[in-house]
Amino acid sequence: MLTIDIHTHIMPAVIPRWADKFGYGGFIHLEHHDCCNARMMIDDKFFRDVIDNVWDADARLKDCKQHHVDVQVLSTIPVLFHYWAEPRHAYDTSRFFNDHIASVVDHYPHRFIGLATLPMQDIDLACTEMERAKNELGLSGVEIGTHINKINLDDPRFYDFYAKAEELGMALFVHPWDMMGMERMPKYWLPWLVSMPAETSLAICSMIFGGIFERFPGLRVAFAHGGGSFPMTIGRINHGFEVRPDLCAVDNDKSPYQYLGDFWVDSLVHSYDVLKYNMGLLGEDKICLGTDYPFPLGELEPGQLIKNTQGISKEAKRKMLGTNALKWLNLTAERFTTS
Repeated sequence: MLTIDIHTHIMPAVIPRWADKFGYGGFIHLEHHDCCNARMMIDDKFFRDVIDNVWDADARLKDCKQHHVDVQVLSTIPVLFHYWAEPRHAYDTSRFFNDHIASVVDHYPHRFIGLATLPMQDIDLACTEMERAKNELGLSGVEIGTHINKINLDDPRFYDFYAKAEELGMALFVHPWDMMGMERMPKYWLPWLVSMPAETSLAICSMIFGGIFERFPGLRVAFAHGGGSFPMTIGRINHGFEVRPDLCAVDNDKSPYQYLGDFWVDSLVHSYDVLKYNMGLLGEDKICLGTDYPFPLGELEPGQLIKNTQGISKEAKRKMLGTNALKWLNLTAERFTTS
């Protein structure tokens, strides 16, 4: 049973001091204080402690062996998107991070799959880098935020990006970042507990109501964190569509219910009941193992939620642990055999 984790984050062990190069701050760098521990710093301000499994592929593989994960899909930590930076500078940093991910995949091609990050504030540059990521680096998809500098994903300025992703056959992974309402949530880690699920629901609703899946039917899109709050609020969302089409159906007249099963979500819901609910709502073919490795809000024992959920078939578990990810990525299991 091939096990593929579609939601893992990585960063290089050494990140240039972009502020020195570009002439303004706000960029992350690492301060290593021993061989296995480092501080993520934004300029001179502490952001987060991390350990070597964030940057060291061998450390990751030790964890994978322990938890019986065969393959990880690698994506950039969202705080490194740099959508707020000057476009040409975000283009440079995106290339740096994508080169790093590609080097890890090249070194362990049977164990890792790579997703690119892009300078989404400039769609021409984003498409240029996406082509390079596909054709030169061999990456299988791209990770984007739930919004781009407060611009939602239905905005027409992103149409060329969607068309290029469709043309290249690149999978899209949508991950929350720069969460809404953070200024009202200074305590209790609430941006991560409340705003992150709302961000993902906003992204899904924007793509549905904005007709993105209608305009670009070849897109293969997966959303993080089990689709956020969208699955649990689909009844309200659809009711709004029905009773106020003058507000909700202005760009797409198809019911939100018609799109259930048209996109993927990861399994990161921390609840047996919610996982089973999502299976019934979206289909067992549209849920992929995702853990948010190596961060503490993720699934700390990868795959255990799927494996231990009662009342679902072995075949459904096989799909969610690996087969569904292959379909989202448009890959075959043969790529990960070493014989």
